[in-house]
Amino acid sequence: MHTSIPDGEGLHRIVIVGGGAGGLELATLLGQSLGKRKRAHITLIDKNRTHIWKPMLHEIASGSMDYTMHEIDYLAQAHWHHFRYRIGAMTGVDRTNKRVFVEAHVDEDGQTVTQQRSFPYDTLVVAIGSRTHDFNIPGVAEHAIQLDTAEQAERFHRKLVNAFIRAHAQTQERKPGQLQVAIIGAGATGVELSAELHKSVRTLVAYGLERIDADRDVTLNLIEAAPRILPALPERIANEAMRILQGLDVNIRTNARVSAVKADGVQLDSGEFISAELVVWAAGIRSFVCLQNMDNLAINNINQLLVKPTLQTTIDDNVFAFGDCAAAPWLGKEEGTLIPPRAQAAHQQAQHLAKQLRHHIEGRSLQDFHYQDFGSLISLGENWAAGGLMGSIASGTLFVEGYIARFMYNMLYKKHQLGLHGFWKVALDTVSGFIRRRTTPRIKLH
Repeated sequence: MHTSIPDGEGLHRIVIVGGGAGGLELATLLGQSLGKRKRAHITLIDKNRTHIWKPMLHEIASGSMDYTMHEIDYLAQAHWHHFRYRIGAMTGVDRTNKRVFVEAHVDEDGQTVTQQRSFPYDTLVVAIGSRTHDFNIPGVAEHAIQLDTAEQAERFHRKLVNAFIRAHAQTQERKPGQLQVAIIGAGATGVELSAELHKSVRTLVAYGLERIDADRDVTLNLIEAAPRILPALPERIANEAMRILQGLDVNIRTNARVSAVKADGVQLDSGEFISAELVVWAAGIRSFVCLQNMDNLAINNINQLLVKPTLQTTIDDNVFAFGDCAAAPWLGKEEGTLIPPRAQAAHQQAQHLAKQLRHHIEGRSLQDFHYQDFGSLISLGENWAAGGLMGSIASGTLFVEGYIARFMYNMLYKKHQLGLHGFWKVALDTVSGFIRRRTTPRIKLH
């Protein structure tokens, strides 16, 4: 039985489902404008209590970043920026009565925190992001770790540290695959994790695990079904990343399709078996199954909501969707081209909707969203990155690498923080982070 929540009676009720990079930024912007001035009641619903910027998950997994120092508490952010946060996972909507249904939230001890509830809305915005796609390959759920959340990334890191401590302490000969890592999917996440792990495992060994030789005992396997790594990015970026990863002794397998993941490694279609103690699945994306329960809103084959150029769903103008969960047309490109699932796209869409939702409340016409591709940057370690910046040098692409590219990569995160906190808080956090990194281990050791 659902409990009805009457929040925001008397005001236009905007409910945002999903507190990822786009959803949290939109809630913050609307709270600062409409919420603060009592022109609308803003509610953010998310099944988690805290937010972490998803492009950082590979750093959490490798241990080079302690995510507890970077996570944002939804309750605090809501309090500071004039919106409301409610915990729970969306299960569906009733578009006739304009209600969002949220399942009961149960804690780690099995105790019910909140009952099943429903929230009324006048305008609904869906920004629940995406998850990795296992393509129904046997063994992925049981034996591989997917990097969709900070908890999953942290779980991988714990398993990594435990594997190294176990190998250092044991007296018998090591088993086949021990201290071997298989990363399936050579998109941005897989490539960045490979580069980050090369350094972090050597740093880990330096903290007293002298019986392990990282160069001799550890193998990083990067497995990709496509003919090259980073198949969604320009070939020049992929070639540069390939050169750097090969220099880091990452074992790269392209044109390698995985047929099964097992407890002790990865089975390829070719019949080859790659032994591995740790397996990460980072291949493909799809949106969440709950989007099939959106009261007949149109979705595509990977559960993305179909939206118009205004980011309104194709069937209901009072329901918007953006980010990875939306199949949004890329205006100016060939018909049928969709906006790619990138953090910069979600950021631009949040900025756009923050303005357009004010027009929607007032009954004014909405402007179409035009995505500006500023290029792609791939992190290849703490001080190195590579990528292409669009619109430079006579409207072409400016390729950058090294320390400059890494600085630009870091600035993407700072831009996200600025959208959530403003200049002074970001400046103070940056200074405190600089000091903290000189008084703590170089990687997280637990």
